Amino acid sequence: MNHIKSDSSIQFQNSPDCVAYEYEFKDEKDINSAVIELSGRYPEIGYAVNLVCKELVFVIEGSGDVSTIHDKTHLETGDMIRLDSNEQYYFNGNMKLLISSTPAWYPEQYQNIK
Repeated sequence: MNHIKSDSSIQFQNSPDCVAYEYEFKDEKDINSAVIELSGRYPEIGYAVNLVCKELVFVIEGSGDVSTIHDKTHLETGDMIRLDSNEQYYFNGNMKLLISSTPAWYPEQYQNIK
């Protein structure tokens, strides 16, 4: 078992409307998680894409939308979606999200598509 205390999470301000709290197991490369607090659109323009990682996204609280090039889905508290690698997306809403990535998310595999 591995345990990460909440005060050991790493906070990132991804944009004015998006704060991430990353929970990273130092010896784990297969999976990691983050809690995202969203109060608007992320990314601010265009789409985000993970070239390697798949993500499971669970809505802890709030509501909003996730949009891909082909689809738009409304999300509410308790909903879960999966974003595949290479799937371009953006979020818009007021939500707290739990996102788990496999393999573990790392910045070099992430891109912002304008």
